[in-house]
Amino acid sequence: MDEKSVRKVPFYKPSLDGSDIESVRSTLEDGWITTGPKAKKFEAEMAAYIGAKHALAVNSCTAALHLALAAAGIKKGDKVITTPYTFAASVETIIWCGAQPVLVDIDPETLNINPSLVAKKIDRRTRGLVSVDIAGLPCEYDALAPLAKKKKFFLLADAAHSLGASYKGVKVGKLADATAFSFYSTKNLTTGEGGMLVTDNQKLHERAAILALHGMSKDAWKRYTSEGSWYYEIVAAGFKYNLSDLQAALGLSQLAKFAQLQERRKYLAGLYDRCLTPYLEMVELPPRNSHSEHAWHMYLVRIKPNVLKINRDELLRQLSARGIGTSVHFIPVHLHPFYRKFFGHKPTDFPHALAAYKRIFTPPFYPAMSDADVEYVCLTIGEILKDHYKRSAFSVVTKKKAELVG
Repeated sequence: MDEKSVRKVPFYKPSLDGSDIESVRSTLEDGWITTGPKAKKFEAEMAAYIGAKHALAVNSCTAALHLALAAAGIKKGDKVITTPYTFAASVETIIWCGAQPVLVDIDPETLNINPSLVAKKIDRRTRGLVSVDIAGLPCEYDALAPLAKKKKFFLLADAAHSLGASYKGVKVGKLADATAFSFYSTKNLTTGEGGMLVTDNQKLHERAAILALHGMSKDAWKRYTSEGSWYYEIVAAGFKYNLSDLQAALGLSQLAKFAQLQERRKYLAGLYDRCLTPYLEMVELPPRNSHSEHAWHMYLVRIKPNVLKINRDELLRQLSARGIGTSVHFIPVHLHPFYRKFFGHKPTDFPHALAAYKRIFTPPFYPAMSDADVEYVCLTIGEILKDHYKRSAFSVVTKKKAELVG
């Protein structure tokens, strides 16, 4: 295949425009580029968007998770339950607090943590639960929140994927004791690198704010302004997790158009659904449900290996050869070398997480994609899978559907 003739659809492109450039440019001209008034404004606007009492801007979702756990008093000897089907941050932040992570398998349909299995793992040392909203679909908080309240443990939502989602009419950010959001470059709202800790708990917020910047007294950045004083106090052994005003400026311009970006994601998810429908004998579309508003951070596709003569990895290699970027979300935590040794789990200890991992892949999905990009990706997936279909002839019904899309 002539490499020059291959259409290129990268895995991701950020949704940046002139308003983002202007917001950052004006901040550079103002001269205040570290944590300051723009970060505070970003916090206020994010809290208003969520409907939360407090928001703390930090330099990553990982930082937000760590601060939430630390501010909640999670410590050595405690246990915190979470899912193996996540990025390492959901687990490593528990370890940083000296606590023991306890992994619980996922629901095979939603890919989120299974509440009934969570209930079975709670014991007298359980002090927390980190729920993870995979790809933007909220967990079953109607089951998790009452369980946390009854058993008196801290519920922390890892909402790295789910800004903009809601569960039974309530926005993510209001469903747990605290919520951590991500503004990484690929996220629905980006600051390049960044995160936000949102809560209605004033004491938790105040403690997290102190820990976020070396344990310095509240609003220590104001010491460089006319209303502040040079004097500050260190009241705790803290971290360096603050978000700069440059990043916050980008966050503010992104938040101003966030509703439009989310509408585009929702539209593209529907377009993917329509374009992949002819291939439902070979692929499974992303999970969703009637009581949640999906954030559509990613569009997760699962192949059906029982009808294919190709595995997921070979499919991704062939897609790459045709100019289509892809990824896999996620490699279950317990399969990584460090965590294999740390936990001592066998791969099959979490069968649903393992099964999902073997079948799943993430095609390109972002607002800057054109309709033609999505159609090309889906047709290419279909062509490759049809070439490796186990039956001697592709079904007449599926052929007709494919012709309609083509």
